[in-house]
Amino acid sequence: MIRGRLAGKAAIITGAGSGFGRAAARRFVAEGARVVVADLSADAARETCAGLGDAAVAAHVDVADPDAVARMVEVGVQRLGSLDVLFSNAGVPEAVTPLAKITVAEWDRIIDVNLKALFLCAQAAAPAMRAGGGGSIIATGSIAARRARPGLVAYVASKAGVNGLARALALELAPDRIRVNVINPGPSATPMLQEFHFAEPGSDVVAQLSSQLPLGATIEPDDIASAAVYLASDEAARVTGLIMNVDAGRDL
Repeated sequence: MIRGRLAGKAAIITGAGSGFGRAAARRFVAEGARVVVADLSADAARETCAGLGDAAVAAHVDVADPDAVARMVEVGVQRLGSLDVLFSNAGVPEAVTPLAKITVAEWDRIIDVNLKALFLCAQAAAPAMRAGGGGSIIATGSIAARRARPGLVAYVASKAGVNGLARALALELAPDRIRVNVINPGPSATPMLQEFHFAEPGSDVVAQLSSQLPLGATIEPDDIASAAVYLASDEAARVTGLIMNVDAGRDL
């Protein structure tokens, strides 16, 4: 249901070239927002923007690069005129790997994209939001931060860090009327799901994971987009420090 809940708002969404980010970008525009669609793949960002008209601007951004993140926010404010919402959604998976076989390089890559990027994005966005009288920062976490799986130590650590960092930011930025919240998706029907290697090649991983969920279905990108619209909107004006599970009951 489209109701113009984000009318007049300016938003940056990272990892918006596919999955949750793409669904959120399209929903944000449908709800009246203007959006910077940021992704490591410039082609994917442009594909998301297709059909969204002047309300969406594609940006090629490496969210683990401090200079690139700073430029993203600077250019975003120039193009949109302000910044009301940051959806720090970019992330990478971890193929199920025993502790002894994880390399330092892989650990660093996962922590950089999944956790450090939230710090960089929040640090860059907060001054612009403060100047505008407040805003909403939303991060994509994971239910894995609450229900760990073997072989995902780097991924679980990164997403648990997102939850803790967001709560700390919520306290620090509250005087500036900047709200900070996290969406913890459960197993999700996105291209990233196959990269975790939860199942044998060729098997139906969606069906396998769905059977483990109380609500009996994996999460769809639009489920996360709906949660993000709420947290970005004025309906959530008194909501901060929330870790919102959108997990079909996985955490029960």
